[in-house]
Amino acid sequence: MIYPRVNFKLTPGITSLARRRNPIKCPPKKAATQEKVLLGRPGNSLKSGIVGLANVGKSTLFQSITKSSLGNPANFPYATIDPEEARVIVPDERFDWLVDHYKPKSVVPANLTVYDIAGLTRGASTGAGLGNNFLSHIRAVDAIFQVVRCFDDAEIIHVEGDVDPVRDLTIISEELRVKDIEFVEKALDALSKQTRRGGQSLEMKKLKEEEATTARVLEWLKDGKDIRQGDWSPKEVEAINPLFLLTAKPVVYLVNLSEKDYIRQKNKYLPGLFEWCKTHTPGCPILPISACFEERLTLMQDDAAAEEECKKLGTKSGLPKAITTMRTALNLSSFFTTGTDEVRQWTIRKGIKAPAAAGVIHTDFEKTFIQAIAYNYSTLRELGDEAAVKAAGKIMTKGKDYVVEDGDILLIKAGAAKS
Repeated sequence: MIYPRVNFKLTPGITSLARRRNPIKCPPKKAATQEKVLLGRPGNSLKSGIVGLANVGKSTLFQSITKSSLGNPANFPYATIDPEEARVIVPDERFDWLVDHYKPKSVVPANLTVYDIAGLTRGASTGAGLGNNFLSHIRAVDAIFQVVRCFDDAEIIHVEGDVDPVRDLTIISEELRVKDIEFVEKALDALSKQTRRGGQSLEMKKLKEEEATTARVLEWLKDGKDIRQGDWSPKEVEAINPLFLLTAKPVVYLVNLSEKDYIRQKNKYLPGLFEWCKTHTPGCPILPISACFEERLTLMQDDAAAEEECKKLGTKSGLPKAITTMRTALNLSSFFTTGTDEVRQWTIRKGIKAPAAAGVIHTDFEKTFIQAIAYNYSTLRELGDEAAVKAAGKIMTKGKDYVVEDGDILLIKAGAAKS
């Protein structure tokens, strides 16, 4: 049977009506991921400062942690006036393994810059005890090692007359916050003078947003809270960072114990100290350490003798953990460049992309970045050598959007720099 040919002519309104009744659903657009802006100075060469009341063991710890004779430990307040600076090698088992694996001609470990800052005292924020100078030194660093005295010794004077770690913590916390309030009030006053001019320009809009953020920061500080504890938006962080506020800096607490208490890991002051930190600075690391024990280890003839002493006492030095904890607090990580000529550990901020990491090696490499050949240290260690890593398909070619992971081994490819 032959069916007659039928021509269908669609009325234009019918198709549009059908679409309205059964609209085509497109997948929802992915929300743009907003990169987190960190509190503090951007960069990879960040500095930490050893801070605390006068006469709590700061300079002794500084000499031990830096293995130097810098600083001026003495049994009287303000023995240190101008801050001392030293670079500390960052202990890293990964770097040690890579050096042993490649046996290179040259090795360059990561380091951390540490300052010994003079002791604070009650009233430092108003200038007492050379306080304004000392607080400006703290403003210049990116993170704080806060040393707290938790040992009794009648021969070592305490500026407050007796040992009370919670009181000492409260003094330091309040002095830093009061100084921040003073600084923010001045900044807010300057912004208010500018915004009073009025106007609808983009610059004025930005100034008003900055003024609102600064006002919120001031209210936060006056409520007795540190800036680092706040939940700030990326725009707010961009307004806060240029203020270089003392309470925005990450803190690692070094609890200075007697050698006896450090070895047995018991101390009568610790419960109160832990409770104070839990309430006032939640999340900040607290590390027991003994300045006198670390000093004794440093004065031994070599590392082997110090290791033997620790083994005999059933303990270990607290300094390596202090250094790596501070590095974590600063949000730093590492990548490596390797080979028989040199093994080098490079320091970067967590979350940076491959071109910025290349720029740490040489500033021109960031501008002329082409690609990075990447694999991780953990893969190399697991598989044994580069040939095995390559055979397993674990060596990747990464572009400009690649976020460098801690422990990556990178080979950067870059173009010629423009003259």
